[in-house]
Amino acid sequence: MTSSIWWGIVLASRTLNMTLTWSIAPSATHGLLMSMGFMPLFFAGFLFTAGPKWMALPAVAARSLLPTIGLMLGGWIIVLIGFHTHATLAGTGLSLVATGWTGLCLMFRSMVRHSRVSDRVHVRAVAFACAVGALALWIASGALFTHSESLLRAVTQLGLWGFVATVFVVVSHRMIPFFGASAVPVLDVWQPLWLLWVMVSMMWLEALMNAADARWWHWPAMLRWSQVVFELPMSILLLWLAVRWGLVQSLKIRLLAMLHGGFIWLGIAFALSALSHALMALTDGELSLGLAPLHAMTMGYLGATMFAMTTRVSSGHGGRTVAADQTAWVLYWILQTAVVLRVVAAIWPAGSTPLALLAISFWTSATVAWSIRYGRWFGRPRPDGRPG
Repeated sequence: MTSSIWWGIVLASRTLNMTLTWSIAPSATHGLLMSMGFMPLFFAGFLFTAGPKWMALPAVAARSLLPTIGLMLGGWIIVLIGFHTHATLAGTGLSLVATGWTGLCLMFRSMVRHSRVSDRVHVRAVAFACAVGALALWIASGALFTHSESLLRAVTQLGLWGFVATVFVVVSHRMIPFFGASAVPVLDVWQPLWLLWVMVSMMWLEALMNAADARWWHWPAMLRWSQVVFELPMSILLLWLAVRWGLVQSLKIRLLAMLHGGFIWLGIAFALSALSHALMALTDGELSLGLAPLHAMTMGYLGATMFAMTTRVSSGHGGRTVAADQTAWVLYWILQTAVVLRVVAAIWPAGSTPLALLAISFWTSATVAWSIRYGRWFGRPRPDGRPG
């Protein structure tokens, strides 16, 4: 929510020709904050609630997470101030964030090591991705200290794909078919491990290619076509997978439909990316779809999936019915509208500014309204009388 409000102010100031001071290019700061700002905090909540259940371990006391979470929250406040004052201050703040996240990674890794559950493939994959996230945060901090914008952009892509997106596809592989089979008896829990490794490998391929792209923009056509060769089949696989995991059946259950709606955006993102790279190969980089594929993945897949999962977890741990009521359903579609507007804005440069403003307005409205509605449940006794 805070990130959305900040970026909305930035876009509005541009429209009104108001000058904001920057120590780092706005696009680079936007990429860093939106990719590795709130996502690790979301992961912390999810991994230390669902994680112990996956690994048959005792529940983790929330108080044990406070020091590391406090470092991350305080660090990001300093980072935001540093974005508008001095890059060294931003680097200092990000070092605190990296310290906090590293501490959480070590705690989670210790849980994985002490678990005696035979199937720990998913938690091990998540632990590895989280370690990559810690490394990316430390490198990004160094990039801020050294004023290396190109390094900051490259490591942001590494963190986005190798850390955030990897965690999401691992959790999607485990949770979506499980939720579908639990809610719709005719579905089975189809989640072969080869599918997991294909999805993870593709996230890492994108991490490496996008990190390289951030430093060396002008690629030969052959390399662009090689991207198309991987991305187009991946988009087909992901869209087919959404159907295989019960897309049609899920439409009757709103919370499940919200998860599937987010996953579809991942397939769309790869299709858009393949088309964009094909255009670049054909026109020597003159034409592309710009940031459309990236926003389809980040706002569409990551954003909508996070919205669905936080709604489910907040309802369950808040002692409410685990379902998406009318309020959550409306907010979800406001969020989806924001994604469509932002993708169209990237494809249509002539209308990019007003559409981008509309997109951030819808996005901020959905996240603020969600925070007000569900945030007031946090810290209160559960209405069902159970602990939580």
